[in-house]
Amino acid sequence: MAGINWYAGYPLNQKSCMTKAVPLCSLTNLQLRFLCPSDLEEVRALCQDWFPIDYPYSWYEDITSNPRFYSLAAVYDGIIIGLIVAEIKSYVKLNREDRDILSQSFSKQTEVGYILSLGVSKDHRRNGIASLLLDNLISHLTTVEHVECKALFLHVLTTNSPAIHFYEHRNFRLHSFLPYYYSIKGKCKDGFTYVLYINGGHPPWGIYDYLKHYCGLLYHADPCSLPLWVWHKMQGAVHWVWPGIRRIVVQNTTAVFSFYS
Repeated sequence: MAGINWYAGYPLNQKSCMTKAVPLCSLTNLQLRFLCPSDLEEVRALCQDWFPIDYPYSWYEDITSNPRFYSLAAVYDGIIIGLIVAEIKSYVKLNREDRDILSQSFSKQTEVGYILSLGVSKDHRRNGIASLLLDNLISHLTTVEHVECKALFLHVLTTNSPAIHFYEHRNFRLHSFLPYYYSIKGKCKDGFTYVLYINGGHPPWGIYDYLKHYCGLLYHADPCSLPLWVWHKMQGAVHWVWPGIRRIVVQNTTAVFSFYS
C-alpha cells in the first residue's frame, strides 16, 4: 500500500499556533541533502512519530539507499527536521485506482511522480520547510531529463485537513475519493488522491471539457463557409445554451464531491 502524507500543523483552534515561538526562523540556516544509509534509524524514529502507518523495516532501507527514490532531507544543526520521499513511476505500471489521473492520449513512455511521504518536525513547522522540500521535488521533475513526467500525485487521509489545505494551496487538484484505502491500527480509513499536472500533463476529458471544446470550435468556425443567417443562429444558440450547461456540470460535480467527502 502506498505511503501516507501527514503534514499536520498546529491545531487551528489554539491561540498558541499564532504566538508559539519556533526555533527555526530563517531558511538560511537550513541545509538540504539526500538521505543515506546511515540515516535509517533517525528517519525511522521520525516517521514513527509523524505518521500513523507502521512502515516495514525494508521500506526504510529502500528510501535511504535505493536511488530510485527521491529522498530529500532538511537538516538543521546536524539533525533531520523534515523530509520528502517520492519516486518516478511508469504510467502503465500504476495501480488500478491511479490510472485515470492522466488522459489516455499520452504514450506508454509517460511517467508520473508519486509522493510517498512529506513530514516536518512539530517544533519546526510553519517555517516553509515543507514548501521548500516540495519545490525542490517539482523543480527536479520539470527538468528536461524528466519531460515525460506529466503529473505528481499523492494519497492523503480525508481527515487530514492540514495536509489537504497545504496541497490545495500548492495547486494540487482533488482527483478522486478512495473509500477504505488505508488500514490504520486495524481500522479502515478513507483517502483522497490529489494531483499536480506538470510538463503539459492533463487529466482525461469529461463532458464539460468536450462541450467546451466543441462549442469553442463552433463559435470560432469560419462564417464564410456557412450562410450568414445560419451563422448568426448558431452563435446565438451557443451564447444561450453554454452558461446553463456549464452551471449544470459544475453543480453536479460539486454535489458528487460533497457527497463523498
